[in-house]
Amino acid sequence: MRATDPRRQGAQDWGGGRMMDRRRFLAVAACFAGSPALAQRHGWTGRAFGAEASIELHGPSDVAARALETARALIAEVEGLFSLYDPRSELALLNAHGARQVPERFMDLMQLADAAYRMTDGLFDPTVQPLWRALVDGGDVMAARARIGWDQVTLQGREVTLGQGQALTFNGIAQGFATDLVSDMLRSRGFERTLVNIGEHRGTGRPWRLGVSDPIHGMLAMRTIENRAVATSSPMATPVGSSGHIVHPVQLPRWSTVSVEADTAAMADALSTGLVLADLDLVKRVSTTSGVHRTTLVDPGGDLITF
Repeated sequence: MRATDPRRQGAQDWGGGRMMDRRRFLAVAACFAGSPALAQRHGWTGRAFGAEASIELHGPSDVAARALETARALIAEVEGLFSLYDPRSELALLNAHGARQVPERFMDLMQLADAAYRMTDGLFDPTVQPLWRALVDGGDVMAARARIGWDQVTLQGREVTLGQGQALTFNGIAQGFATDLVSDMLRSRGFERTLVNIGEHRGTGRPWRLGVSDPIHGMLAMRTIENRAVATSSPMATPVGSSGHIVHPVQLPRWSTVSVEADTAAMADALSTGLVLADLDLVKRVSTTSGVHRTTLVDPGGDLITF
C-alpha cells in the first residue's frame, strides 16, 4: 500500500501518507444540474492532508456556515490522529513507542483497516512504512520486509501493540475516513445534497459526475456517483523507484490505476490501494462484496476493465 516520507510536508505531503497532487486524479467534471429554486449552494475549498480539498452543500446560509466549521474541525482532528509528520500525533507516538492506548476514533480506523486487510488477502497492509523508508533512504530492504505483517499487530481493548521494528501508515485509508466523517456529519444535520472531496469523493443526494484519469494515459472515463463514494489509486503518480509509491513486501503493482466505488470513502480508499497489487480473480471477488459497487482497472497499456 502507499507510504510516504514524513519529512516532505512542504512538498504537498500531509505527513501521514501520500503526495497529494500525485495520485488523486478524480476531478469533478460536472455537478448536479438542479432547479434554482432549491436551497442555496455553499462551498468550502482549502487545504486538508497537505492538498486541496473541497466541500459543497445546499441549505440555509447560517446552518451551512456552522456545518462547514464543524467539517474543518473534523478534518483537523483526523490529521492530528494519523499524521506521521507531527511527532505529537497518536500515530507518531504509537510508532515511536511500539504500544499505546489510542482514542476511540483511532480504533475505529484500525478496525476498518483490518477489514480491508482481510478483504484483499493482505495486500492492503498498514505496516509497510519501514519498507517505504528503506526504499527511499537506501536502507536494508530485506530487514524492512521482515517487519511487515498486519497479523503482528495486536489489539486489546484500545491498547495497540506493534511487532518488533514495525511502524504503521494509514495513508491509504485516512483521507477516506475523514471524508466519511464529514459526509455523515452533514447528513445528520439535514443536508441531503453534498459532495465531500478530501482526497476521496463521497456524494449524496442527486448524481455527481466525476472523471477518472490515469497519470500516464490521461482522462479515460466518466463516472456518476449518488449516495456513495469513489477513490482512485495510481502507483506511478508518485514514483518510488520503478514501481511507484504503493509498496508491498512481495507483490509489485499490476495496474496503472484502480478506481473503486463503495458505500464508504474509507473502504473505497483502502480497496483501491490494495487492488493495485491484485490479480483479476481477487479483484472480481472483492467487487462482489457487499458495499462495493464498481471497480475500474487501467492496465499498463491504458485499457479499461470494469467489474
